[in-house]
Amino acid sequence: MPFLIAIILFPFIEIAGFIVVGRAIGLFPTLGLIMLTAVIGAILLRVQGFGVLQRLNTAASDGGDPGREMIHGAMIVLAGILLLIPGFVTDILGLLLFIPPVRDLVWKHFRNNMVVVSSRSSFFGGGAAPRGPQRPGGKRPNVVDLDASDFSSDPDPNSPWADRDDKRLDDDKKS
Repeated sequence: MPFLIAIILFPFIEIAGFIVVGRAIGLFPTLGLIMLTAVIGAILLRVQGFGVLQRLNTAASDGGDPGREMIHGAMIVLAGILLLIPGFVTDILGLLLFIPPVRDLVWKHFRNNMVVVSSRSSFFGGGAAPRGPQRPGGKRPNVVDLDASDFSSDPDPNSPWADRDDKRLDDDKKS
């Protein structure tokens, strides 16, 4: 119910903002300010959006948790949309979302309710802990640890691919 009331009151708050700013600086400067914030929003969305995409790609390729960058990217898109919507309240909210510490506060609120699952294989090396989907609270799924005796790298002579590889190797030797 409070959300419904906020949606109903929001246009009135924006109109009141237009009236207050219009009385203070005049009609044409108010319209110019609204157009300026739309242009600034588009520019900031483009610049910061590419930065977030690059950090998201880096976090995913390093096997880290891309959840933070995904939330930051969503907030930057929301901030750009808010700046494109005419109104001073939406402009203030949009500009706040472009500030990284504000986005970090929102991330801290959402991170415990979010699970990021990657389709990439886990990274094993250097004694690092296996990476993969992490549940809230830092619990990782069960991991199966294999010894050298648990698997074999010897080719299977009954494999249909082994025959093809041998024939191809023989053909290469004859050539």
